[in-house]
Amino acid sequence: MAELVMAAATPHNPLLWRAMVEPMPDDLVAVRDRFALIRNTIAELGVDVLVVVGTDHIRQFFFDNSPAFVIGKAERYHGTYENEVRTFGMEYVEVEGHPELADAISGREVLDESIDFAVSREWRLDHGFVIPLQYLTPDLHLPVVPIHTNAALPPLPSPRRFAALGTRIREAVGAWRSDARVALITSGHMATDVGGPRQFAGSPDPAFDEEAVGWMRDGDLEAAIDGCRYDRLMAAGNVTYQYVNVITALAAMGGRPADLAEATTSRFASSPFFMWRDR
Repeated sequence: MAELVMAAATPHNPLLWRAMVEPMPDDLVAVRDRFALIRNTIAELGVDVLVVVGTDHIRQFFFDNSPAFVIGKAERYHGTYENEVRTFGMEYVEVEGHPELADAISGREVLDESIDFAVSREWRLDHGFVIPLQYLTPDLHLPVVPIHTNAALPPLPSPRRFAALGTRIREAVGAWRSDARVALITSGHMATDVGGPRQFAGSPDPAFDEEAVGWMRDGDLEAAIDGCRYDRLMAAGNVTYQYVNVITALAAMGGRPADLAEATTSRFASSPFFMWRDR
C-alpha cells in the first residue's frame, strides 16, 4: 500500500517571488531556509507524488461556482495567471497530474460520509499552488493532486471539515494499492490582511500567530478547530481563514505535534512553516 510519509504547510505570498532573490535580503533568509528544509525532506524521504491543498484566489472558482472542496483529476495542469506574471514576475508552468491517486482520494462511486468533493478535469493553478511547488520542487518533477479548499467565499466550510479532509487523505493514501510515497503540502497564511492598512506592518495579529503555532507544536487538534472560528480569524486579518488548511495537515498526521512549527517573521506578514515526518 502507499504511504503518507510527511506533511507540511508553507506560505504562498507571491511577493516572495520578486523579493527573495540573491543577494538574499536579511529579513528573508529564514523564509528561504525553511523552504529549503522542507524541500530537502521531500528529497530525503523519496517522495513520489504530492497532494497539494490550497485555496484558489477567486480565479478558477469564482462567485458563480464555488464548491467547498475540489479535487483535480487532470493529466496535466497549467499554472499561473497573466496578472501574476505581470505583477509578481512569476513564470508560467506546466505540472503533471496524478489521476489515479485523485481517484483513490475522492472515491469513484460513493462519497465518504465525512467529506465531499467536486471534481475538475481542467484546472489552471494560481499562486496558492504554484509558489509552494516552485520553492519545494523547483524543477516540478513530481506529479501532483491539487485540492482546492474554499477559504475565501462565504459560506465557508467549518474548521472541523478541514480536519475531516486531512483524515480522508491519510486513510485514502493508506488504502491505495501502490508502493508510492506521498507527501501532503498545504498552502496558507498566518494572520494576514491584504489591501488594508495592516498589510505591510508585519503581522496584523501576533497573538493569533503565537497561539496558532502552539496548536501545531503541541498537536492540539481540538484547540486548533475551536480557535479557528470565523470571527476570530477575520479579526486577525481578512485572508487569515486560509490558515485552516494547516488543520488538514495536522489531522492527516493523526493530530500529533509538528516537528517544525514556526511563524517566520519578515517584512511581510509572518509565514507559516509547519512540517511532520511520518513515524
